[in-house]
Amino acid sequence: MNKVFEVGIDEVGRGAIFGPVFAAAVVLTEKNISILKQYGVKDSKKLTPKKRKLLLAKILLLSSDYGIGQSSAREIDKLGIRVATEISMIRALKKLKEKPSELIIDGPLSLRPWNGIQKNIVSGDSKFISIASASIVAKVSRDNLMERLEKKYSGYLIFKNKGYGTREHLSLIKKNGITKLHRRSFLKKSNLI
Repeated sequence: MNKVFEVGIDEVGRGAIFGPVFAAAVVLTEKNISILKQYGVKDSKKLTPKKRKLLLAKILLLSSDYGIGQSSAREIDKLGIRVATEISMIRALKKLKEKPSELIIDGPLSLRPWNGIQKNIVSGDSKFISIASASIVAKVSRDNLMERLEKKYSGYLIFKNKGYGTREHLSLIKKNGITKLHRRSFLKKSNLI
């Protein structure tokens, strides 16, 4: 039995102006890494929404463990996006059955609250299947939430823009006002509030 694990972590929604930032941690064996690679797991941004959903089921089936965490728009406004992103990552890691001995994290920024071995990999979601898997888990989870929030916050095209500050979304904020799930700190930069 292969006991070498790779633990990848990634976030999604960092640059959005609406809703939480999500993070996912995915634990994979070497054997399952090669299986997921054959299925076509890669950076979630390079996959269609349909393909991401199909791969999500395979990732959850083949992962030894996974965790999803999020940090709210209110936490983002209060603490800043970097700290809020770290909180979402720590929440994802706390959902794992065992504390990983080593993490590989997408991007250049270290996970400051984590007191374990970590490697930061720029463009890690295109270099490591565990990070690509985490990006897919986080993206599909966040997109599913955006789909549900579309009903509650109609008039902002949330499902279409996934909470990002598209020109259309920004003009709808001017027309309809901001909601409690909009990130005020981000909107101040856009001179919308």
